[in-house]
Amino acid sequence: MHEKQNKKINVVIICLIVILLIAVGADIVMNYVPFDELFTTNVVNKTEKEVTVTDKGIADAVDKLYNATVIVEILKNDEVTGWGSGVVYKTDKDKAYILTNHHVVENAKKIMAVFANEHEVEAKVLGSDEYADVAVLEVSKDDIIEVASIGASADVRMGDTVFAIGTPISLSYSFTVTRGILSGKDRLVEMSSGSSKNIFGQVTSSDSWYMNLLQIDASINSGNSGGPLANSNGEVIGITNSKLSSSYSETSIENIGFAIPIEDALSVASQIEETGKVVRPVLGVTMTSVEGADYNGISIAKDIKEGAVVVDVSSGSSADKAGIKKGDVITKINDYKVKDYMYLKYYLFRYRVGDKVSVTLIRDGKEKKVDVTLKSN
Repeated sequence: MHEKQNKKINVVIICLIVILLIAVGADIVMNYVPFDELFTTNVVNKTEKEVTVTDKGIADAVDKLYNATVIVEILKNDEVTGWGSGVVYKTDKDKAYILTNHHVVENAKKIMAVFANEHEVEAKVLGSDEYADVAVLEVSKDDIIEVASIGASADVRMGDTVFAIGTPISLSYSFTVTRGILSGKDRLVEMSSGSSKNIFGQVTSSDSWYMNLLQIDASINSGNSGGPLANSNGEVIGITNSKLSSSYSETSIENIGFAIPIEDALSVASQIEETGKVVRPVLGVTMTSVEGADYNGISIAKDIKEGAVVVDVSSGSSADKAGIKKGDVITKINDYKVKDYMYLKYYLFRYRVGDKVSVTLIRDGKEKKVDVTLKSN
């Protein structure tokens, strides 16, 4: 009995001690800790150092190319009647050479090259080629400021940054820089002219052909033609030459521009440097599309959907000597598939005078192959 009473007394004593300690603790808190701190959430302020980031973009690349770019002015009676752009791509001894477009300098009587420091000098047309849309101008080496660094269009991937330098719309906007990306490669873009003689050596009222071009979304306009297209290192990878406009279709078109791959432009330029012109092979035939066969009085099988239809063959031409006849439908040159007559021209441009090619054609419903030794006009 006594043990039970002692346990109860001990429990009561412990409880009284705990209550006493709680009371003392509460008194200390109330008297020594500020009341407002009891109900305030402490906020830790973190001070961050401000960092200023300067995005130089392509400024260094532009600096590298800017002074190698020129304005190509076309004069008549000492008045500027038109202009384009160009780029100094090489020097040789006391001469410097400028790449531009054929359509910029076509039929020009007097040409002035204007440099970034506003120095201008008369330029000589060394030669040009309509089908490549390339022209080479010659000036004194002493007149130029810089020579451009040449890159490789083959190394540029779709989505890579590119930029163009030129003089669009007005001379007031000389040496304008526009930036974009490479939007596409190997675009076969139809070109046309009012030339009196086509690539096959035949007289015609108009001519059409394909060019293999780079597609870009950097803004280009009239006056940019012939100017450099560069990669983000400031190396020239193409020569700007055309764009799609809203007149191309009923829908609005923006920022679809094209440039000649620099490798193609330089290949043509090297021939111009050597001989002053580009000599291309011809077949000596007049062509039409499969759809145009009936119009030219030629009947072909309904299952033939593609190919270049022969309308006429010039006597003594490469085609004539190979036995190609009116009504034949050419479907291949070597291993290149010919979808229409413009494809035939495009692949023919890859060869030189004297080359021998195998031409696959359909005659009277049967496939036939003939060997053609290509001649010039």
